[in-house]
Amino acid sequence: TPVQIKEFGAVNKIDFSPVSPYNYAVTASSRIHIYGRYSQEPIKTFSRFKDAAYCATYRDDGNLLVAGSEEGSIRLFDVSGRAPLRQFDGHTKPVHVVGFLSDKYRIFSAGDDYASSLWDIPSGSEIISYNEHTDYVRCGCASKVNADVFITGSYDHTVKLFDTRMKNSVMTIEHGQPVESVLLFPSGGLLVSAGGRYVKVWDVLKGGQLLVSLKNHHKTVTCLCLNSSGQRLLSGSLDRHVKIYSTASYKVVHTFNYATSILSLALSPEDETIVVGMTNGVLNVKHRKPEVRKEKTVKKRQPAYRTYVKGRTYMPKQEDFCVSKPVKRVLRKYDKLLKSFQSSKALDAVLEPPIRLYTPEVTVAVMQELHRRGTLRSALAGRDEKQINLLLTFVARRVIDPRFTSILVTVADIITDIYQPVVGQSAIVDRQFLKLQKAIGKEIDYQEELLEVLGMMDTLFATFTRKRATYLEENKSNGLGETIETNMNN
Repeated sequence: TPVQIKEFGAVNKIDFSPVSPYNYAVTASSRIHIYGRYSQEPIKTFSRFKDAAYCATYRDDGNLLVAGSEEGSIRLFDVSGRAPLRQFDGHTKPVHVVGFLSDKYRIFSAGDDYASSLWDIPSGSEIISYNEHTDYVRCGCASKVNADVFITGSYDHTVKLFDTRMKNSVMTIEHGQPVESVLLFPSGGLLVSAGGRYVKVWDVLKGGQLLVSLKNHHKTVTCLCLNSSGQRLLSGSLDRHVKIYSTASYKVVHTFNYATSILSLALSPEDETIVVGMTNGVLNVKHRKPEVRKEKTVKKRQPAYRTYVKGRTYMPKQEDFCVSKPVKRVLRKYDKLLKSFQSSKALDAVLEPPIRLYTPEVTVAVMQELHRRGTLRSALAGRDEKQINLLLTFVARRVIDPRFTSILVTVADIITDIYQPVVGQSAIVDRQFLKLQKAIGKEIDYQEELLEVLGMMDTLFATFTRKRATYLEENKSNGLGETIETNMNN
């Protein structure tokens, strides 16, 4: 059951500490609250802001916290203290984006003054400022692989990649809608941007090539998140849904529903806790159910061996009445598949070596049944090189058997018809087609020779039949003459 925590305003950012015990910072209204994983009250609060605070983010070691503000200043806090360690002034409008570069000694920031800046923590001074965006900059992230690379997303529909060693951005990606959130994969090669109803994945190493565009939300997507292994991508939206995608296929594998529109989202480093911040100031915390270990049950004592063999050797007497127990009929695998109308799997089952080699009549019988059902073509279609090779080997070997010829000729005809377009693409398949052609050619030659022999034999049998008839006629005529002469003498 999720835990509901009421904040003072809309939750614009949630960030988990990368070190144990994995506390998380929640930025809402003019305060930053630090919560323990299971605490329902903040264990620490930073409230030294005159107006709204934005984007409180942990450093990689979990010791420092940086946040932007409505008045345009950036504050750096020690997690164990309360007063800001540093304050960076330079932006003229609210700063919505702050974060640490992976070298831990520099901070990047961006805000509503369209500027993206880089700051040095030890000296508290600005290193460089970029003014390339033409609208509010509301999201950004830093590369974990390269300490000089950070990315910003703006309402001018663009995502820009900056290298701190260069005076200008090194890459610009056109998202197509105001960009609300950006995310870099841990490898640094893939970039995810969210804006409008779209979540788009880009290949940074190929110059910002679009890999996939996802449109699974009904309203603006506001936040993105990755799990610890990088195998799941999460997106939150104003349509009150959190979608979870598989990064292997980019298909939605799960959906969470919430009471109102979602502004921020975070997943704990161990994927044990998911925290969602909403527009009404409610913080929703869900914990993964702990795995219940099954206790080892005491194994019941089995009956003795004599229990099983009792009565086996009893011989019925003459006056005994024997009642036979009905034998349960166990269906073979291919019969079960045929019963459930899984034609392709049934054909695969009878092409297994034990059946194909020792009981080919079963394989042919299943083919005949599929042909009778009208599903033989669909069962033969969609096979790879290895399966086509297996089918053609079986047909070429058994087509000359008179028991199987009629159905296997049909099978060969269908296979040829289906896989004719791929002839020439595989040497193995081509070789089997040639073997099949040779086998059928030889059989036709044998049939022609047999027909010739049959014609000769018919001629011989016809001759024998005439001779036998003549001999009988002679016997009959001789017998008749003798009978007439005897009668006349008498």
